[in-house]
Amino acid sequence: MKVSNLVGKTLREDPKDAKLVSHRFLLRGAYIRQVSTGIYSLLPIAKRIASKIERIIRQEMDRIDGQEILLPVVMPRELWEEAGRYQSIGQEMLRFKDRNDMDMLLGMTHEEPVVMLARSEINSYRQLPCMLYQIQTKFRDEARSRGGLIRVREFTMKDAYSFHTDTSDMEKYYNRVHEAYSKIFSRCGLEKFIDVESDTGMMGGGLSHEFMELSENGEDTLFICDKCDYRANKEVAGSIIEYIREEEKNLEKVATPEKKTIEEVSEFLGVKTSQTAKAVFYNHDEKGFIFILIRGDIDVNETKLLKILGPGELRPAHEDEIKEIGSVPGYASTIGLNSEKFILLVDQSVSDSSNLVCGANEEGFHFKNFNYHRDSAPGTVVDISTPREGDGCTQCDGKLQIKRGIEIGNIFQLGTKYSEPMNCNYLDRDGKTRPAIMGCYGIGVGRLLASVMEEKYDDYGPLWPVSIAPWHVQICSLDQKKEIVREVSERIYGELMARGIEVLWDDRNEKAGVQFADADLRGIPFRIIISPRNLKNGNVEWKKRGDSSSEMVGTDDIVDWTEKLVKEELKKYDLA
Repeated sequence: MKVSNLVGKTLREDPKDAKLVSHRFLLRGAYIRQVSTGIYSLLPIAKRIASKIERIIRQEMDRIDGQEILLPVVMPRELWEEAGRYQSIGQEMLRFKDRNDMDMLLGMTHEEPVVMLARSEINSYRQLPCMLYQIQTKFRDEARSRGGLIRVREFTMKDAYSFHTDTSDMEKYYNRVHEAYSKIFSRCGLEKFIDVESDTGMMGGGLSHEFMELSENGEDTLFICDKCDYRANKEVAGSIIEYIREEEKNLEKVATPEKKTIEEVSEFLGVKTSQTAKAVFYNHDEKGFIFILIRGDIDVNETKLLKILGPGELRPAHEDEIKEIGSVPGYASTIGLNSEKFILLVDQSVSDSSNLVCGANEEGFHFKNFNYHRDSAPGTVVDISTPREGDGCTQCDGKLQIKRGIEIGNIFQLGTKYSEPMNCNYLDRDGKTRPAIMGCYGIGVGRLLASVMEEKYDDYGPLWPVSIAPWHVQICSLDQKKEIVREVSERIYGELMARGIEVLWDDRNEKAGVQFADADLRGIPFRIIISPRNLKNGNVEWKKRGDSSSEMVGTDDIVDWTEKLVKEELKKYDLA
């Protein structure tokens, strides 16, 4: 490819709204262009990278006996009602009516159609296990699209679905996919990725793991033990919290004028925030008003809370709703309240602690020495706390550390969540009908592309690994008005392509600074610089992207030299 024919204009300045490294360089390097919020066009350079990522994904899926299919983007309402998800999923699912006034939707995931396909084609244990995968467009109407390709509304995803006769077989295959995912991410050039235990979310099922690219720009909070291999997403992470246990003291009402927050009350009374209990209020559209008691230094984990409450929308309660149950915002507690007006959930941090400070349900007053089992209306004791840096690990005597991560893949043990309600059954060896046991496995192609850029870049642009780089080599021809420059450039360009080396040739009559700046934004691993000065000595300049040094190679040797180095690099990624 010649740069003069390449579609996409590079930008010299960072776009104002682009905060993430990958977002800035994707726009500046002419990889993507925004069509609408969270919806992007991929320009040729990004499409080449995405295609190479997809190639690696296909290779690894095929190696674990996957069979590629293609499912529809548009589906009827009735299909999703079979599994009970049409109503349970909120506004992130885009619903519409077709010209026949039929309720339709855009697929944000494809469990329902793949189960429909499997139940029509699989009917015997002899056909199991099997895995079907696709690389397909999805649409998820995200409320907060951000970061270019990191969080979008329309995206390309590899999703795979396995079917098994029993849980043991599914678990074995789950481990095979886990290993395949590690190979995919490594072959795409990532080094800073880990897997963490995660919440199953709307997918449902049992165990799930997310693969996370460790990044300060990640939107996921991860808890990692400093001693053992415990790793979990904030949504499911557990921890060991130190509780203050002592002999119960008499409840004492104290004045706390204009002190409403935990920090204000703690400072005023001279106690630690860990010696307080705070009230947190929610409204759940299915369960109603939710009253939570949790220690003042700990936050409510809404994912854990929703698992307890079940399907439905959750929102913070309004002040008038808090007053309706007889409580006072800023001075709330359960003391003296009629618990029939709400669901009371008490975190273990309160139930297992002694002599806490809590609200008195009276403006300007708090209680000291609150003990839940003695002083409160009865509730349900649960774990709805969010771990904190330094909390104890649940698996060993280590401490939890907080890291940030970008989710680049996920795997789920679904069990019979979809196969049972949708009658995806098979006949076992004894002729009995049983529901298939399922697993599902996803990778976002665009997000993976952006995550590689988040890890591998310098001040000037991305540093693409050769496995997914848009081209292997870039030729920069300086002062092309000189016939010798043009002739040598054309020869090297043609011979490299004839040997299967992918080359981008900057054939424009631009100054060296412009060519080098654009080459940096494209991040191509190797660069050949052809100039009149070096040609006088029979040389061209060879440079690796990101290295400050370079070396001179003879014009008669450069093609062999380049082919050797490119193939050595490709071999590292199992692509030779």
